[in-house]
Amino acid sequence: MHDHPTDEPCFTPFPPAVLRPADLTAFSRGGGARTVPLVTRATGAEVFLTGQTLFDGGAGIALHTHNCPESVTILEGDAVVEIDGTEHHVSRFDTTYVPAGMPHRFRNASATEPMRILWIYATVDATRTLVETGVTARVDAEHGRPAP
Repeated sequence: MHDHPTDEPCFTPFPPAVLRPADLTAFSRGGGARTVPLVTRATGAEVFLTGQTLFDGGAGIALHTHNCPESVTILEGDAVVEIDGTEHHVSRFDTTYVPAGMPHRFRNASATEPMRILWIYATVDATRTLVETGVTARVDAEHGRPAP
């Protein structure tokens, strides 16, 4: 089960950081969605990956899967999340858990108000595979296209 004693850390520590999304670069996801990376390899993360995605009114992202579990918390607004073919209406502070390989997507439930999510992947090596095309890319590879 564990390759190390339970009192030893499972990762190499990195320097503490305070990350302020308003001061960080947002990267376009297309279709009115922008991502702000938070805890990433660039901050020294070795275990998990976090960030926020901001959705304009009516914006949504394509159906996709990941190579690891993902948890998402709604920080602002209302959303519709589709998980494995079932839609759920979620509001501020509602949280989802999606296992690796399960198709899912988020869209803003409002046509006019913004929506914001906090996402956490169980590995810094998280990938996203688009269901429609089968194209797979690293999640952190999206962090190279600043939003306008």
